[in-house]
Amino acid sequence: MTDPIHIALTAVLILLIKHLIFDFFLQTAYQYKNKGIYGHPGGILHAGLHIFGTSFLFLFVNPGAVLAVQILAGEFIVHYHIDWTKEQVVKRMRLTAEDAAFWWTLGVDQFLHGATYVAIAWIALSRFAQ
Repeated sequence: MTDPIHIALTAVLILLIKHLIFDFFLQTAYQYKNKGIYGHPGGILHAGLHIFGTSFLFLFVNPGAVLAVQILAGEFIVHYHIDWTKEQVVKRMRLTAEDAAFWWTLGVDQFLHGATYVAIAWIALSRFAQ
């Protein structure tokens, strides 16, 4: 598979599958109950597991060691802060699943994660476009 469109779409798909696994299937109560406490190990663990999952992308696309580390560091920071911010909004507005704003907040959270994965794929593949 050498078509750049297929490679890019496969990279995004890998990241979306990773997101499904680590944000829904494997996320524990310890992680989701503590993501809103800045610096709590639960939130750090959650973001760390996400970059572990992202590292599997590099079996498919090799951006080089330095860029791979930069991508993982960037994702860790962005993922952590997207989650922390969502938790702050939910907590401060006292939102529950009964509130439309809860679902809007969750939707924005998921959109931002997805947009991050498009950016990761773009960056990881950028060296091949030169």
